[in-house]
Amino acid sequence: MFRRRSDDAAASAAVLEKQDETTQPRDPQAKKGRPTPKRSDAEANRRTRVSVPKDRKEASRQARERMRAEREKQRTALLEGDERHLPARDKGPVRKFTRDYVDARWSLAEFFLPAAVLILVLSIVKVPALQLLSTLLFLLFFVLVVLDFVRLGFGLRKQLAERFAGQNTRGAVAYGLMRILQMRRLRLPKPQVRRGEKP
Repeated sequence: MFRRRSDDAAASAAVLEKQDETTQPRDPQAKKGRPTPKRSDAEANRRTRVSVPKDRKEASRQARERMRAEREKQRTALLEGDERHLPARDKGPVRKFTRDYVDARWSLAEFFLPAAVLILVLSIVKVPALQLLSTLLFLLFFVLVVLDFVRLGFGLRKQLAERFAGQNTRGAVAYGLMRILQMRRLRLPKPQVRRGEKP
């Protein structure tokens, strides 16, 4: 019984001795292995350190504020074309080239929604001739838009293969086709090239 206590005491003394050896103060003349930060950097770092809220309501309020600030940054980036804060869907050189390629061209597809509204109005009118005309116009316009899609899709795929050989261009053609369905002035991010310019 007494022997066990003495063995435990010897073991704990050995552990304490090892800790003393490892936690000895550093020699003031020795290098610490990293540069001393400037006072302004250290103060800024202390100021920006996030304080963890103690209650859940405060935590959720802070999370909402952060999300609101992030959304505002993304909205501004979409309006101004700032690549740093764009959503992940619009980031990267492949997506930028796709936007520029689409924005530099005239296309029937961008007039699809206004034309569809006009054709819908014609189909509501209680005149059989106008209703027939609206149906024929819709079918004709739809076929032309599909052909326009095919032409643009093949051209964009070829340009992407030439410019970004070996890079991941998956989804870029679909991204461009969805963009061309929107009217030019309503597109986000805002067009950065004029019509007729080469991207």
